[in-house]
Amino acid sequence: MKKVAVVILNWNGKELLEEFLPSVLQYTTHPDVEIVVADNGSTDDSLLFLENTYPPVTRIVLPQNYGFADGYNRALREIDAKYFVLLNSDVEVTDNWLIPVIEYLDTHRDIAAAQPKIRAQRNKPYFEYAGASGGFIDKYGYPFCRGRIFQRVEEDLAQYDEPIDVLWATGACLIIRSEEFFTAGGFDASFFAHMEEIDLCWRLNCRGKRIVCLPFSTVYHVGAATLKKESPRKTFLNFRNNLLMLYKNLPQKHLKRVMIIRLILDYIAAVQFTLTGKYANAKEVIRAHKDFYDNRRNYRSARQENLTKRTVNQVKTIYPKSVLAAYYLRFVRVYSKLKSFN
Repeated sequence: MKKVAVVILNWNGKELLEEFLPSVLQYTTHPDVEIVVADNGSTDDSLLFLENTYPPVTRIVLPQNYGFADGYNRALREIDAKYFVLLNSDVEVTDNWLIPVIEYLDTHRDIAAAQPKIRAQRNKPYFEYAGASGGFIDKYGYPFCRGRIFQRVEEDLAQYDEPIDVLWATGACLIIRSEEFFTAGGFDASFFAHMEEIDLCWRLNCRGKRIVCLPFSTVYHVGAATLKKESPRKTFLNFRNNLLMLYKNLPQKHLKRVMIIRLILDYIAAVQFTLTGKYANAKEVIRAHKDFYDNRRNYRSARQENLTKRTVNQVKTIYPKSVLAAYYLRFVRVYSKLKSFN
């Protein structure tokens, strides 16, 4: 048993492995760290490439593409380690990126999970969209980051270099105690991909666990390497999974009001997609709502379990106002200007 397992979930990502696996091997040499590639039913030459080029890298072969969520669930059940590091295949790591984070977690046992600072691999002075320097949601479930609100991504000028408690740590580079991962139920497999890490981290927050961003560690993430930002499939998953996440985790007193407001706001988003010619995306927003309401009953037991195990009345890492209103009505474009957080 190794203390730490760095697990890269791969699906038809031979080119990404060729580009980014060398940095992982170069900067992850501690003897108590194992590097694992879990292959999610790839049909390219990923496995042959690993076997021929990097035979010491442990391989887990899954029979089909289970998506990010259940792919990791299945792979992690086969690994015995105290800490899991879920690392996207399109991440470039840096010198000393991992061990200081593990040492920090060793001395802060109330922390369940962490992430490093995430910067854009293709535009390195700037934060990366999916994670930046720590993730949050507002009271209506809209995700944003310290360093990124909606499409506005900030340049990293060391303005967010202090460690901070967050609601969610990005799945691009998620360091989590294995015990906490399994006790909380892992990822929701039905999400397939997108927002499963927010859902998991929200559960952990509600159960009194801390999630942190530790910016003394930095990695670089390409992002959107599997599904492009404007992909209709991605639009469906983001809108559907966000509704599922809200339903599963919101306290009863907020649930009805938030879901009504989200229905209105999401249909406004569908209209905006239509007006900009993105008709397929608009249809996927509508389909996401239909799928959610058709299948909501299947999540009642998960919701009840989350409410029963909740030990925190108010999650302080949820922005208590609307980040949408702040961004579009008050023209707040950067995290540091969100007054309720600063």
